Amino acid sequence: QVQLVESGGGLVQAGGSLRLSCAASGSIFSINAMGWYRQAPGEQRELVAVITSGGSTVYADSVKGRFTISRDNAKNTAYLQMNNLKPEDTAVYYCNARVRTWIGVTVKDYWGQGTQVTVSS
Repeated sequence: QVQLVESGGGLVQAGGSLRLSCAASGSIFSINAMGWYRQAPGEQRELVAVITSGGSTVYADSVKGRFTISRDNAKNTAYLQMNNLKPEDTAVYYCNARVRTWIGVTVKDYWGQGTQVTVSS
């Protein structure tokens, strides 16, 4: 079993910054990509940023230039540095990891429980 634990959410004023962390633990052989998704009330969950094990990144257009995703492979941890936050960034942020639990086992998606980010205007 694999667990993802997120931390770092909270309430911040527009223009402020927050840093989210996601630590993966459990039966992990390797982690392919780790990513952050978000879901605002009444909206579908959307991709925010993804980082591969090699360090390649993909960002949603709405966060480019403001958010930075990184990861520490030795700690199985991903981070999302969020700067210049806007009210429209308000959402529950979920961590995702594509994990292989052993050699030859199919990669599977795991999700964290979510952390609330609220940006006030």
